[in-house]
Amino acid sequence: MTKDDNRSNDLLFAVSQWIDNAPQNEGRDPEALLWGRTAKVSEEAGEVIAALVGALGHNPRKGVHDTLEHVEYELLDVSMTALCAVAHLYSRRGQKPDLLGLLDQHIRTVAERAGVAEPRR
Repeated sequence: MTKDDNRSNDLLFAVSQWIDNAPQNEGRDPEALLWGRTAKVSEEAGEVIAALVGALGHNPRKGVHDTLEHVEYELLDVSMTALCAVAHLYSRRGQKPDLLGLLDQHIRTVAERAGVAEPRR
């Protein structure tokens, strides 16, 4: 893991903790908090679709009113939201994993299944 990976992991955990410790979440049932953190990923995905509709002009009433750069931003927001939700899962157990390492492992597994990467030995 590089120094930048460590910094990114630390920042992901800091954002996740900031959400968990927000006054609105104080005293919230742990299961409700988990549902909220997980559902947020879907909400962010909806923002991707809204940006794409706007960038491609698929709503004739509104026309083109967004950019593909905004679509990219929203896609990255989905990724960060998902990684922070994973951080939340681990923090509930008192653990702090290498989130980017978990992501790398998942990418490799999917790439192997897709046949675009050699299986690890």
